[in-house]
Amino acid sequence: MKFKGYRRPDGKVGIRNYVLLLPTSICANHVASEIARTIQGCTVINNFHGCCQVGADAKLTFTTLVNAGANPNVGAVILVGLGCEGIQPPKVVQALEKNGKPVECVIIQEEGGSLKSIAKGCAIATRLARQLSLQPREEADISELILGIECGGSDTTSGLVANPACGVAADKLVALGGTSILSETTELIGAEHILARRAINGKVKNKLLQIVAECEARAKAMGEDIRGSQPTPGNIAGGLTTIEEKSLGCIKKAGSSPIQGVLNYAEMPTEKGLYIMDTPGQDIESMSGMVAGGAQVLIFTTGRGTPAGNPIAPVIKITANKKTYDKMRDNIDLDLSGVIDGNQTIKEAGQLIFDEIIQVANGKTTKAEQLGHNEFSIYRIGPTF
Repeated sequence: MKFKGYRRPDGKVGIRNYVLLLPTSICANHVASEIARTIQGCTVINNFHGCCQVGADAKLTFTTLVNAGANPNVGAVILVGLGCEGIQPPKVVQALEKNGKPVECVIIQEEGGSLKSIAKGCAIATRLARQLSLQPREEADISELILGIECGGSDTTSGLVANPACGVAADKLVALGGTSILSETTELIGAEHILARRAINGKVKNKLLQIVAECEARAKAMGEDIRGSQPTPGNIAGGLTTIEEKSLGCIKKAGSSPIQGVLNYAEMPTEKGLYIMDTPGQDIESMSGMVAGGAQVLIFTTGRGTPAGNPIAPVIKITANKKTYDKMRDNIDLDLSGVIDGNQTIKEAGQLIFDEIIQVANGKTTKAEQLGHNEFSIYRIGPTF
């Protein structure tokens, strides 16, 4: 099976063709956003970190920024830095240039302030966006796709229908040689032993169990037993009773494929197949990690309803709750409530999701894209100093 995308110098294929404005710290967010808002064809991420971070925390922010710029949906990068932040722009530029994409840099302190930096950035963005507009889509095999899988605002219909249907779509992609990523370590708790049975070897199994144990340990170090603080109030209102029940529904999104590996946050898979990424349960941080990991498209199930999107990868919203779909048609792409009503099977719903993934890969816009939802947030593992 084929789709049409944009071939990058490193051989990967994007389904969007953005000039990415990449701020190296929170101090550069406004300038980067103004450039992206002004020039058509640009997108921007918010970076609320980038300074006063140390050790592994600083490294994670650096890695996430670099890997976000490396996502195949990005055709060119304009780095925007203040100049004195902890994550130094020249180092990010050097790392990004390895991908072969055009990379340019605007330093606010060197340009003489916000207005001059915006003017310079707009001139660069105009030139790069015009260049990218000339690039035609070309045929690529579906095995080039990396699918990120997310859920948020879950209710009983999520675990019963929407998540298993996503699993059908994810299995089909993997069977065709593609890659899928299941995230949200918090929402594996209580079901991790079931997932672990699908690990391809003992090393993968042990790492999966390890990330779940470490997640619980972090919560206990803060004086909280996460098994007692989940589900969230919204989940409870939606009919979920325990974290184990929530997790049993969550893991259905990954279908039944063997688990090839466990990725750190924002880490890129090196082979094809199903992966688990160690992310928090917070939807935006989780999606941001998968996009930095190379996901060109995301599917997002929701029972209660959520509008969140992503600035780099299109997000397909899915619900099996008819009331939620009727109330939030502006935000939700697919209604799978026919399964609840008995008019559709899980397999048929999964095929509907798969078909939508292919259409979006070929250029169809999602409702989150149309509404301009571009939420992005990098996971923190340490305090600010």
